[in-house]
Amino acid sequence: MQAAPVGHHGSNSTSQPLVRLTHASIDIAERQRSYTLAEPPGAGPGTSLVLVFHGSKQTGEKFRAFTGNSFDALASAGGAVVAYLDGYKSQWNDARAANGFPARTENVDDVAFAEAMISKLQASHQIDSSKVYAAGFSNGGSMVIRLVHQVPGLLAGAAVIAATQPAPESFLLPDAPPGPLSVVLIHGTGDPMVAYQGGAMSWWVRRFFRVGGVSLSAPQTAAYFAARNAITQPPTATDLPHREESGKTSVTRTDYQQDGKPPVTLYTVHAGGHTIPGPRKAPFVLGRTTHDLNAAEAIGQFFGLMPLPESPKTR
Repeated sequence: MQAAPVGHHGSNSTSQPLVRLTHASIDIAERQRSYTLAEPPGAGPGTSLVLVFHGSKQTGEKFRAFTGNSFDALASAGGAVVAYLDGYKSQWNDARAANGFPARTENVDDVAFAEAMISKLQASHQIDSSKVYAAGFSNGGSMVIRLVHQVPGLLAGAAVIAATQPAPESFLLPDAPPGPLSVVLIHGTGDPMVAYQGGAMSWWVRRFFRVGGVSLSAPQTAAYFAARNAITQPPTATDLPHREESGKTSVTRTDYQQDGKPPVTLYTVHAGGHTIPGPRKAPFVLGRTTHDLNAAEAIGQFFGLMPLPESPKTR
């Protein structure tokens, strides 16, 4: 086990508190699974936990670099323990029926990995099991969708970035029982890999990433989770303030809310790619990255870990 304190500076150059990074592993079904832990200063009993699932061909550390370490703010500013889990051979056994990753073909139990991490951190860090959240990007987002359906009640909230709900015929768990849950989705309309509009995976994604099937669109995915939460009120849409450095991208937030029901929010990144909104620009091949939204901050606010910003006008 290796540990080191790490400090961060936000875009306004204000120093954020140190987080303690630990690299460790845990044995799951005779496989050693690794992870990186970001611990907030002064964490004590009742702390929240955020499980982070990286994208295909990444690791937890590569995800941290890919996002400019912005998700560490869930620890430094949000006060949560953040566990960046490492996929098996850099991929996850996710919710899609058509998944050719080694994690699927070798029957790797990533759900058990998540459950074991929660149990381990309950014992070592006294995290509150009622305040466990999950956030995932791309393949990791689809892994979060699997957790939501396969283990109802495990999570207090879910964040899915650049991934959508598989269509019934392409879903690994079509008979999963309804389970109300707060869900936030972030997706770019120009995503070249997981289409915002849904439908069948493109031929090159099927060939190079060994995944296929049909998925719902991002708006349909939001409506799907709203229906699971028994929300019957129509959604409201809000345009976020535009920043010059965001270029051609812009962001609309769509909220499904109803008294007594867990909310669902979709952030539509117009002209955005297969990217994570925030401080670090993704490689050109993945499309545009917006700066009108910081995904980590939005997720922290949605989970109630960070204070909400002033609300722009609803339209």
